[in-house]
Amino acid sequence: MSDNELGRFLRERREATTPAEVGLPAGPRRRTPGLRRSEVATLAGVSVDYLTRLEQGRDQHPSPEVLNALATALRFSRADRENLRWLGKAASGVMCPAGHTPGTEVRPTVRALLGRLEPGPAVVLNRLGDVLAATSGYEALFRPVGLFDGRRHNILRFVMVDPRARRVYPDWGRVAEGHIAQLKSEVRRGDPHAVKLAGDLTVLVGAEFTERMAAPGGFPERSGVELLAHPQVGLLRLAFEVLDLPDADEQRLIVHLPADEATRVALDGLSGRRPGALRAV
Repeated sequence: MSDNELGRFLRERREATTPAEVGLPAGPRRRTPGLRRSEVATLAGVSVDYLTRLEQGRDQHPSPEVLNALATALRFSRADRENLRWLGKAASGVMCPAGHTPGTEVRPTVRALLGRLEPGPAVVLNRLGDVLAATSGYEALFRPVGLFDGRRHNILRFVMVDPRARRVYPDWGRVAEGHIAQLKSEVRRGDPHAVKLAGDLTVLVGAEFTERMAAPGGFPERSGVELLAHPQVGLLRLAFEVLDLPDADEQRLIVHLPADEATRVALDGLSGRRPGALRAV
């Protein structure tokens, strides 16, 4: 991982933004299709020297106002702004944790919530992707694919290391990038446990992992639809929602819902649930 993720992100987004996208003329002597530093600096109301120092990593403490001005100048999407916020905090060091061990205990109220979600597929993960608690519906869905084999049940390790994951996820690359984005956010914060996990996967997986870790940007998806080729019931379309739990253990709850009628019927069959109407819309 580079120690100048923020600067690289800003530079690459500047170079990927055309003058037309921000309402500027292209001009006759432009060497590249992207924006010049001077153009972004003018649009954002900062000096060219300051923008240069940000991109080169010589200044890693931009204010929220500066980050907002740059995001506005480059017409960032909400996802881009969220990524910029994380990178800005990581660069300034304000997000570095004390290195506490990732939590393994789930609060009784959270376990009670999982009980309310039965038999729907739902799981609680810690910040490294370890499975801490899950509904019986989640186990019925993911135990046959291999996630619960062995002593340590970690979703990222399964996706990256277990060869079955590539058969289970037809869109394996997208799924892998989503989980790696979560790990990258922890590494940027200076979490030594995340750094250790990244080191393990570097050795176990090699280039397919390291190249994704080194790629710029990337922020974990909070919702969407993923495909799962289940060995018992066939292809499923699962909508998911990721909810951060409000505690110091940095746990998150992931809930899956059927995204179509065929998936709803298949999930009912896996969990033994009587046919119902609950599905994503």
